[in-house]
Amino acid sequence: MARAIDRLVRTSSPVLVGREAELRLLTGTVGRGASVALIEGEAGIGKSRLVRELLQQPETTGLHRLIGYCQPLREPFPYGAVIEALRDFPERTESAFSPLTAVLRPLLPELADRFPEARRPAGDPATERHQVFRAVRELLTAAGPALLVIEDLHWADDGSRQLLRFLMTDPPDNLSVVVTYRREDLTTGPPLGTAYRPPIGLPSAIVALEPLDVAGVRALTAAILGAETIGTDLATLLYQRTAGIPFVVEEAVRTLPQPIDGRTTQRLLDHVEVPALLRDAMNERLSSLAPEARAVSCATAVLGVPVTIELLGGITELPPELVERALTEALSAGVLREAGDGRYAYRNALGRQAVYDSLPGPRRQGLHRRIADLLATADPQPQLQLAEHSRHAGRTEDWRRYAESAADRGTEIGDTSTATRLLQRLLAEPDLPSAAVDRLAAKLGLAAYTGLDQTDPMDTLRRLLIDHRLSPAVRGEVRLYAGLLLIRADGGVAAGRAEIERAIPDLGARPDLVAKGVAVLAQPWLGTASLEQTRRWSVRAEEGLRTTTDPVLTTSLQANLLASRLHAGDGRVWEAFAVLNRPTEEPAEQRQLARLHCNLADACAAIGDLATAGELLRSGMQFATDSGAPFVVSTARSTQARVDWITGQWAGLDERAGQLLDEYRDLFPVTSEVSLALAGLAVARGEWGEAEEHLAATGVPNPADAIAPVALGGFALQAWMELTRGRLPAAVDSAERGLGLLRRKQVWAWAGEIVPAAMGALLAVGRRDDAQRVLDELDLEVDGLDAPLSRIAVGCGRAQVAEADGDLTAAIALYRATQREYDEVLAPYFAALVAERAAGCQLVVEESVGLRELAVVADSFDHLGATYDAARCRHELRSRGATAPSRRGRKGYGTELSPREQEVARLLGSGHTNREIAEVLFLSPRTVEQHVAKVLRKLGVSSRSELAR
Repeated sequence: MARAIDRLVRTSSPVLVGREAELRLLTGTVGRGASVALIEGEAGIGKSRLVRELLQQPETTGLHRLIGYCQPLREPFPYGAVIEALRDFPERTESAFSPLTAVLRPLLPELADRFPEARRPAGDPATERHQVFRAVRELLTAAGPALLVIEDLHWADDGSRQLLRFLMTDPPDNLSVVVTYRREDLTTGPPLGTAYRPPIGLPSAIVALEPLDVAGVRALTAAILGAETIGTDLATLLYQRTAGIPFVVEEAVRTLPQPIDGRTTQRLLDHVEVPALLRDAMNERLSSLAPEARAVSCATAVLGVPVTIELLGGITELPPELVERALTEALSAGVLREAGDGRYAYRNALGRQAVYDSLPGPRRQGLHRRIADLLATADPQPQLQLAEHSRHAGRTEDWRRYAESAADRGTEIGDTSTATRLLQRLLAEPDLPSAAVDRLAAKLGLAAYTGLDQTDPMDTLRRLLIDHRLSPAVRGEVRLYAGLLLIRADGGVAAGRAEIERAIPDLGARPDLVAKGVAVLAQPWLGTASLEQTRRWSVRAEEGLRTTTDPVLTTSLQANLLASRLHAGDGRVWEAFAVLNRPTEEPAEQRQLARLHCNLADACAAIGDLATAGELLRSGMQFATDSGAPFVVSTARSTQARVDWITGQWAGLDERAGQLLDEYRDLFPVTSEVSLALAGLAVARGEWGEAEEHLAATGVPNPADAIAPVALGGFALQAWMELTRGRLPAAVDSAERGLGLLRRKQVWAWAGEIVPAAMGALLAVGRRDDAQRVLDELDLEVDGLDAPLSRIAVGCGRAQVAEADGDLTAAIALYRATQREYDEVLAPYFAALVAERAAGCQLVVEESVGLRELAVVADSFDHLGATYDAARCRHELRSRGATAPSRRGRKGYGTELSPREQEVARLLGSGHTNREIAEVLFLSPRTVEQHVAKVLRKLGVSSRSELAR
């Protein structure tokens, strides 16, 4: 029996993906006495895998399994699939067989000694067939509780179909029947020969399996690779190549490098071998078509995009009525599908590839030439399609001309991914003249910098830097763009700045590019360069600004310069912004306006002008989306995540941030800022392991390659976390490293988060004088700056010192003033933290007042989702004998999870132990055990691992 079950395996995924509802339907149908189920779907869709999962369910474990397979190239044998299944008949049965079963002796010689002696044949084929059917039914009745599975019914002989129809119309009370088939491969009508409907009252299921969606492909791929998850972009690529067919996904995944390398994944998926199952299925379908239908199918395969009837007529040179007839046949055979808008295409890229590969080379080339000639007459011309067909037709000059034109168009409209890919392919040709290399290299640098493609373009740009065909001036341009791309990469900030500095001397003939380079070097947020160093570059950038009349370049430079000034606390930038912020319909100007708005929003977030940051993000995102500026969109979304964290918009933030990490995992300026937001959530929830992991991605391990304000936020969170955990030396170390970066950068407008954390750590170890020096330094440096959070930090520091000195009345007043200021700038979590400090002081001065205030603070933390902080406050209340009711009130939750149980479930799902959960929620281990039991029971799972899945 194990042998028969093993034959059903078609995928290496250890878990079933995307078929949970179908499996529930089947398990609810079979095993309940007489029942029938039909499973239909195309080749590789997962019919056999679903049956295998069904056989492993508790509902089927007590059934005797009888499994038969229909074969595409079968030898003549009546009732073949059913007879194969009956060969696994039980060795013993409780009752003897009637004389009728003697007709089965020649069909089942393995069981002949258990049947009565053969009788004289009836002489009438119809009578004999009916006797066989009745005998099989009697045999199955004697088998006890049984499950009959017939796979690939589309290949069945007529006898098997008729026998199955007989059994499924009136199955024995003990028998469940499951059949699988491909509807598109049924050559003799319906799967059971004639239309079939299960009898009324008979438990039945008809399951039509559809391809997986992108999420399903993502889950399946991760399961095959044994990974927790994979990137959305990889999942989307796999979905596009495989149309979501599970078996094809598996075959495609087999080609991927381990570990997955983003630089080669696209190339491998573009050239993945067509699985034999799919190739054979497509060849079989093609061979059954009339010549005209094959011609239409082949033309569609070569064209590569959804095609109209008119274009098919031009390619095949068939009259319209023949094209329509041929299309109808190809659609009926499942070779082509309707793609909408009167166009037709293959269901998936690998199916098309199978047909394309089956064509002889000269025929393929001839079709490409014919298609290129037809597309050249279109208005407007499809440049990208013309480039591809010209290349495959052997028309090299046409291919280069069309490809460059398509790349130019891609850059113009913001489709930089297409532009980058085409320019890389053009530059890979060894016989390009120097002038063409110069021209294409410059275009590649601009397209790669404007868009998000960076790993593969970097490889090409590095090769170009040592290409003897490249002129010195263009080499400087390529080096500039290489430096700009390096800055976006993890660990590339210092190297990127160095490349840009090397490029500037070679850009003498391009003052616009010199200005672009020095404007980037003037940005204070990159690495550890001091404000004094970046201001020297700002002076050069201002010179370039004064000499240009180009509005696009002007806005581009100001997007960097104004943001740099605002980061440093210069609030006089808004007058210049008002001049630049004018309506425009030009996409190039819109893209620079998008940068201006989003760069200023990032500066506002860093200094604490959060309301303005939100307004600028909304307008900047609109400009970026309208004009096609994907990199600007990415940085704006990461800034929004940070703003959401500071302003307390935590609902769904971890999911949004996780998606951003997945989508932009190769863009360090984005991932570091998003990781900061996730680290903040983890610290507020007491999830120390997750917090440490996210903090490591903020740049704190190596500030020289970090985005400085993000790294400072990371040091602040790290210090608070270690202080909360009672790890005072580690807290002081993080604080001092953060202060060291702040002093090196000299950008005191960024001090708003690190200074309160550093003061807390220093005061906790008794270094009161050092804390006072930090406070005095901050008070002096922020004077006159537009730096809301840094100014609030001064008041917060004074409150901290007063508390450490024992002047609790002064500390309470200062904390409350600081709380109001945090509320005014829309920073509710920071406000709640200082309110907790005020309540702590009040507990000493007047305990009853302090207890009421602490209960309010606990509710504030609860409202935000700061689980650990809320639990800490309530633990303090309990320890003082005070009740600490939840703001949600007491109620009965029935089968739903209570708020506390939701917190426990989330921590369980993240892999936390009972002891860790107890620490996070300030509960006893016994109480956590009770909560865990309730969570598992209410969610209907039996283990932690099942809950995590």
